[in-house]
Amino acid sequence: MQYDALIGQVQATAALPGRGAAKRAVHAVLRTLAERLPDGTARHLFAQLPADLAAEVEGAEGPGAETLKGGPAAERFDLPTFSGRVAWRSGVSEDVATRYVSAVFEVLDAAVAPELMDKVRAALPRDIGQLLPSARVDDPSE
Repeated sequence: MQYDALIGQVQATAALPGRGAAKRAVHAVLRTLAERLPDGTARHLFAQLPADLAAEVEGAEGPGAETLKGGPAAERFDLPTFSGRVAWRSGVSEDVATRYVSAVFEVLDAAVAPELMDKVRAALPRDIGQLLPSARVDDPSE
């Protein structure tokens, strides 16, 4: 999937007013997801994203940057912390941030290999994983 298409799909899925808000949402969710995922899973995810998007998110400074650059393994935190970090990074309320997370997860689910999304789902606690599209949450292999 191309960068512009990914941003446009997040904008449409989250019913955002413009591409700037969609871009902020994508960046906030991906940075927070990189903090939560094991290093190898985060690297594989970013390798399947459009190169310019991965470069923008990886080039950002602040919390989570070291994870994308080969730093520490996953932090352990739950949905309220995840949503709180996304809210802080994107400048919205936690309720809006949770909507952002759902929209970005839905677009990622369509954009990357299904096996990788299975690994992402397995690495997340159930409360965050429930924001993934229902086909992933209701996986009969559990």
